[in-house]
Amino acid sequence: MSTSNDSGFIPSRNIRRLEPSATLAVTQEASRRRAAGEDIIDLSAGEPDFDTPRIVSDGAIRAIQEGKTHYPPNPGILDLRAAAASHLSVLSGGRPINADNIVVSTGAKQALFNTCFTLFGPHDSVLIPTPAWVSYPQMIHLARANPVMVPGDPEFSLKVSVEDLEAASDANTRGLLLCSPNNPTGAVYTLAELRAIAEWAQGRNLWLISDEIYRRIHYAPGPAPSVLDLSDDLLSRVVVIYGVSKAYAMTGWRIGLALAPAEVAKAMAALQGHVTSGANHPAQYAAAVAFTDERVETEVQHMVKQFQRRREMVVSHFRQHLPGLEFVEPLGAFYLFFRVDSCFDGEVNNAVTFCQRLIADGGVALVPGEAFGYERWVRLSFAAKEEQIREALQRIVRFINHLQGAKSSDREAGAARR
Repeated sequence: MSTSNDSGFIPSRNIRRLEPSATLAVTQEASRRRAAGEDIIDLSAGEPDFDTPRIVSDGAIRAIQEGKTHYPPNPGILDLRAAAASHLSVLSGGRPINADNIVVSTGAKQALFNTCFTLFGPHDSVLIPTPAWVSYPQMIHLARANPVMVPGDPEFSLKVSVEDLEAASDANTRGLLLCSPNNPTGAVYTLAELRAIAEWAQGRNLWLISDEIYRRIHYAPGPAPSVLDLSDDLLSRVVVIYGVSKAYAMTGWRIGLALAPAEVAKAMAALQGHVTSGANHPAQYAAAVAFTDERVETEVQHMVKQFQRRREMVVSHFRQHLPGLEFVEPLGAFYLFFRVDSCFDGEVNNAVTFCQRLIADGGVALVPGEAFGYERWVRLSFAAKEEQIREALQRIVRFINHLQGAKSSDREAGAARR
């Protein structure tokens, strides 16, 4: 087969606006440089560095040995849907949750895609508070709808208010895609903020998609606030996205889920039946163990404590060694989102060039904020070993001090010439 572009290929309208994942691109570049022998510390990936708890893996092995390797039910096996319903119920103070309203998918990413493709279409607009995960606007484009990016307030941890959402809305607005704890900032919406947003969305008859994949990674007592903590009357047009990838260190198992009103769940399951069918069969049994075994819960709490230790190390290092640099203090997830435009000069003039120079000259891979809608900011993931983070922080400080020092020297030279 020819590898040249002589086929006359023109992308269909379905994917014409599709862009590659910037986060995956950075991870691949870090891997390429490492393979070439470079000393690179990769703090770009949104992936826990922990192994999947052994009890969970044993659950999958047991399922394989019992022959549970055939086509699973399209919406997910009952064991997992019931386990997820019980788990979410416990997290939200005993709220009754029906397993029939849950659709299990190949990762939370597919659950999000199913939701967007089911709810939105041509001429619809969907509000996306930014900074936002790279795939949100791409999924909206794939649904032939229009993503409307709503910038967060720097004085409000880059979160949005009802006033921000109202100002960005028009007659075509059909939905809102919210993430808390947030990727890339680690900001967490309070219960009062979630209630205000849910009431506003209900008043406008909008669909609210709440991406809560990081809910368990929260640096205050208990899980992060959720729309499931709100009253029933606010949930009639709400879809919750959840899964096992982040808190359970199960990224590669590819199990996510959507909790949706019955008619929406049925439609999403029908869509999935024509795209991928049911998610990995043994992995579903492993996820059921993750949600039900108390020993796994102990390991989750241990991992969250480790993330919190790293968070405190990163935040204190920035405050001590880069006191003038603005960042969002993360209250959840495992990211630090910080501003780098104070380093910009003629050569480094956006976050992309900042990250390119940092990986080449400093040996640290971070994700430029352009990927999330903010060209003056950069995302650091502290889902890595402490010794790697500590060394990376020292390299980042040296790199930034060098850029700022060179910029200061240029200003002084310019003043002397004048």
